[in-house]
Amino acid sequence: MNKLTLKTEWRALLLIVFAIGLCIWAYPQLPASVASHWNFQGEVDGWSSRTFHAIFFPALLIGMYVMFIALPYLDPKKERYGEFIDVYRLIRDAIIFIMTAVFAVATFYNLGYDLNVGIIIPSLIGIMFVVMGNSFGKLKRNWFVGIKTPWTLTSENNWNKTHRFGGRVFMIFGLLLILSPWLSFQWGMPVMLGGVIALTVGVYLYSYLLFRKEKKENRENGVM
Repeated sequence: MNKLTLKTEWRALLLIVFAIGLCIWAYPQLPASVASHWNFQGEVDGWSSRTFHAIFFPALLIGMYVMFIALPYLDPKKERYGEFIDVYRLIRDAIIFIMTAVFAVATFYNLGYDLNVGIIIPSLIGIMFVVMGNSFGKLKRNWFVGIKTPWTLTSENNWNKTHRFGGRVFMIFGLLLILSPWLSFQWGMPVMLGGVIALTVGVYLYSYLLFRKEKKENRENGVM
């Protein structure tokens, strides 16, 4: 189901090794206090110690990697993972790549490199949403990965249709994230908030309305 080989794991492992190597190389050069958070306008509004910065992200990547390996074995529907294991690994690697890229951008910014974090980070996260959204239609019903509502988890048809719809919403939201930094604050913030609302409420509502439609059709056809 989830056989680990160099062919399946090299991308994730390479990213983790890169993050650890960057940590070792950059740590002596980092200032004692490093920027750790930026607001919507790309301005620093959070700080942490260089020790926390250097240790937290590599440790987080390792923890996420181990978690993604373990999840298929903990899932009551573990037998389904064999049907979409390549997509599962693609989503895992996309998330680990974005986390590694964020760590790298933050590290080089704190080393004095002239990087526009307000544009780079939303663009990276937007790309991740596009990649994930493009893959959602290939996910099969499980308890850990995908759009989990009470109706997708109990209906194969609801799961498939919601993920095809949700995949398109994810991709649109990703494109909005990439676009938002180039807009003025007055336009960029509403665009991003609108995308968040569509992503959460819209997909959840779609799944519920689909459930109601299926229930009505089953009742009309005499199916309980």
